[in-house]
Amino acid sequence: MNARFASHRIALGLSRNTATAGQITSPKRHINIPNQNRRESTWTNPPPSSDGARKGNGDTSNLSEKLPSRSLLLDTALATVVWLGIALTGGYVYVQWYKKNVLNKIELAFAPGYDPALEVARNHLLESQSLPEDEDEEAPEPWTRHFRRAEQDLIDRIVRGELHGNYFVLLGPKGCGKGTMIFDSMHAVLADGIAVCQAHPDLEVFRLRLGKALNFQFNEDSQTGLFQRKDPREGGPELDIERAMNKLEKVALRCVKRRAKPLVLIINNVHLFDNDGNGHRVLLQLQQRAENWATSGILTIVFTMDDFWPFHVMRKNANKMHVVSIFDLSGVDAAKALTTMRTETKPGMIDASEVKEAVSIIGGRMSYLNKLSRSRSMKDTANRLLDLEKAWLLSQIGLIANFDNDVVDEQKRSFSSWLLLQEFVKLRQEQERVHQDIDPSELPLPSIPYLECGQIMNRADCLEELDRKNIISIDEKHNVRPDSLLLLNAARQVVEAENFQEQLDSVRARIEQVQGSSRVRELIFKGLNNGKEMRLGRQ
Repeated sequence: MNARFASHRIALGLSRNTATAGQITSPKRHINIPNQNRRESTWTNPPPSSDGARKGNGDTSNLSEKLPSRSLLLDTALATVVWLGIALTGGYVYVQWYKKNVLNKIELAFAPGYDPALEVARNHLLESQSLPEDEDEEAPEPWTRHFRRAEQDLIDRIVRGELHGNYFVLLGPKGCGKGTMIFDSMHAVLADGIAVCQAHPDLEVFRLRLGKALNFQFNEDSQTGLFQRKDPREGGPELDIERAMNKLEKVALRCVKRRAKPLVLIINNVHLFDNDGNGHRVLLQLQQRAENWATSGILTIVFTMDDFWPFHVMRKNANKMHVVSIFDLSGVDAAKALTTMRTETKPGMIDASEVKEAVSIIGGRMSYLNKLSRSRSMKDTANRLLDLEKAWLLSQIGLIANFDNDVVDEQKRSFSSWLLLQEFVKLRQEQERVHQDIDPSELPLPSIPYLECGQIMNRADCLEELDRKNIISIDEKHNVRPDSLLLLNAARQVVEAENFQEQLDSVRARIEQVQGSSRVRELIFKGLNNGKEMRLGRQ
């Protein structure tokens, strides 16, 4: 049995080898060797069932039904392209419209009629305010613009755009009337072609004020966020100011052809910028634009300042800068102005002697004359202002005889300041002695050159601080004078006191003592008894 199965397996193997050899030697001819004894259950795989075949055919038909047709893909692609084109076209049209609208809005800021700065100034003059006890509540605010100063004609020509080829700097102490003259000129022409911006130490605040003056939003109201690469506010206030200047230049070029005269941009109180790198860079940025626009005659920039340092910074790069120095009124003009304002606020008889006496105390400062015109008693108000000025002056640079070592620097500045004020008082006394036939209120304020002031004080670094505190004022010719006649009279009361020179000498001695002790070193030696000696030398 086993032998028979073995012989059958050998025969089957030979037959398979023979068939394989036939297929290899003759690839195009297939030889089938029958095998009668083959068991299909053992040697062959069963054929696929008909159900499986039908199932496979069914899956193929379903897949063909799920695949989209070529026309559907083409329609989807065309719709996508059309909508994308509409979006891009709409975005382009919106961007172009927005840019044009920005220029139109800036041009509207220079149109005659409503101006924010002029409107605020007008409302401020008309609104009711709480007055001190010595002022009449029923008295309206005086119309100071009815009094015309000598510099008003020049300011009118600048504001109207009649003077071009230069940019202007109005330099003068606080309260002398720079802003009043500018607003009076703007009111006469209804602010036609004029924009006003107030400076500020914080450049972000100045950016907002400049945008308000020019009616420019720095693209913050734009809806082009999808088409921008980065936030336009990412560069800081300096770049925003530069963007505003670029837009303003385009508007000025467009308006000069129609107006035949330049636009005017007024930047008030530039001394409020910080006296550091940031403030200097902003001044340089604005000055460069002023130089270029003055050359082309498309726009005139007017800078107003109370302190000297902005002029000192701008003078280094100035080529077309024209400086206008504004001073207090003379005694005669101050008396006329006070009489005019007093007549408008309190109609009736005015005592000329009282006006003259009040002017001899406060001088020709417009802000002080405004207060006197609304008061019940001009003489009492002038004396009260003098007392307040004296108290404020002593609080800023008061002398302390026996001061502590920690405040030696402060007392050194105070000592140097009083040396300068003492010299001003001496010059004033000399003026009164020489010009005895002239009313003291008619005499000009004593002035000393900048270099000589440094020699009197033995230092020149204090002059800038005194100018910032409105104790002195410096003009374009570098002449130093007291800030006002009121301050000079307050300093004169202090200097002419009996113990002033003694107190000044005490402070000087104390400063020398503190400085001397800081340079002295104490040496202690031990073991020098019994007549021993030690020699000290310097190598």
